[in-house]
Amino acid sequence: MLVKEPQDIKSSEITPKEVYLNRRTFMKGAALAASAAGTGLLYRVLTGTGKSSTNSEAATETAQAANSSGEKLTSLQDITHYNNFYEFSTSKGAVAGKAAGFVTRPWTVAVEGLVGKPRIFDIDDLMKIAPSEERIYRLRCVEGWSMVIPWLGFSLAKLLDQVQPTSAAKYVEFVTLQDPSRMPNQNTDVLDWPYIEGLRLDEAMHPLATLATGLYGEMLPPQNGAPIRLVVPWKYGFKSIKSIVKIRLVDYQPSTTWNIYAPREYGFYSNVNPKVNHPRWSQAKERRIGEFGLRDTLPFNGYGDEAARLYDGMDLKVNF
Repeated sequence: MLVKEPQDIKSSEITPKEVYLNRRTFMKGAALAASAAGTGLLYRVLTGTGKSSTNSEAATETAQAANSSGEKLTSLQDITHYNNFYEFSTSKGAVAGKAAGFVTRPWTVAVEGLVGKPRIFDIDDLMKIAPSEERIYRLRCVEGWSMVIPWLGFSLAKLLDQVQPTSAAKYVEFVTLQDPSRMPNQNTDVLDWPYIEGLRLDEAMHPLATLATGLYGEMLPPQNGAPIRLVVPWKYGFKSIKSIVKIRLVDYQPSTTWNIYAPREYGFYSNVNPKVNHPRWSQAKERRIGEFGLRDTLPFNGYGDEAARLYDGMDLKVNF
């Protein structure tokens, strides 16, 4: 099993937390989070404004100026208003509006299964497990569009270390909240609910696999998966499950939502591979949101140096 130390992660992919997030403001936000009625209120407390700072271009300009990743960051407006989140809507432009009142406190995440110390984490306690870092990762959607997002979060491995996976654990299953009163599109049968995703344990322990709690130095907006989501940058975006309430370690490959829905189109691994076409379109090119024209799709979304060794000896056209 591959476990890399944080110092092995390319500096171009992780920038210091203090560049984006004033520590004093972050601590103030953490203290207030438990009493905030929802993510929107927390934004207003943090920013001292009467509206969410997701409407402000200032955050984008500040982050762009500090960005050392070598790639232009996708604007905050695009990141927060072009979303795949079927629990709220199948329309990318409608998700932000439908998720605007989504309440994220109280919130717990249960970690269970083949672990030595199963535990239910309150979201605010969970966020204290490891110092948050800014991690600038490309997000590549299976539909052919991509973004560059400055996430705020910590390695999933830090959480798994807390519960001590047993030697029998081989896979990690993730489950999204199921509450149709709060996620209105769960009243439809567009997908089987709740949303479920999975990783091999060695994938989950890879230091690039991230539990994100924010972006652009702010708490994560509802439409982007508040209060906590997975980010696996070398895989297609649908693997990065949102609004997580349960993590279960198991000894079998878990069934996952999109693989159940369309097994010919969505495999368990879902690594970004430009040589494996979706049955209905090519994956060789992608459209970066905010740009004109197309880019070549990079194997493993450009993270091959870090992640490709996880699949040594595997046929990635079969194990797509």
